[in-house]
Amino acid sequence: MKKSTGSIDKEVGSRVRMRRVSIGMSQEKLGDMLGLTFQQVQKYEKGMNRISVARLIEIAKILGVDIHFFLNGIESTKPTPGFAEENPPTYVADMMSTPEGLQLVRNFTGIKNPKVRKSIVQLVASLAVQEEVERSS
Repeated sequence: MKKSTGSIDKEVGSRVRMRRVSIGMSQEKLGDMLGLTFQQVQKYEKGMNRISVARLIEIAKILGVDIHFFLNGIESTKPTPGFAEENPPTYVADMMSTPEGLQLVRNFTGIKNPKVRKSIVQLVASLAVQEEVERSS
């Protein structure tokens, strides 16, 4: 009987991709460091293949994060209705999966002046509100 992957595998894979891309590492480079092909890394990131715990620890070391980076917030069972979100927001992973989102995060983290960072957040918030108003008109 073939084991299938699920939403947890997809979430862990997307976090691997998010971290890999955020540090500017290619799938090929990560694959080389793991002794795998870039296609295998691609399957991990898409959640098509399950990542073993030993492999996840190895990936965490290469990507310079604690293993908890890949697991924080993931529920092992379905939450009891009314006690936890059924569908937690995925906007961070969605944003980090776009070239523009990655570029924005990379550049934003390079800005050290807190006043400039705050101004940028305010600008983005006002643009989002403006777009929402235009869509509803």
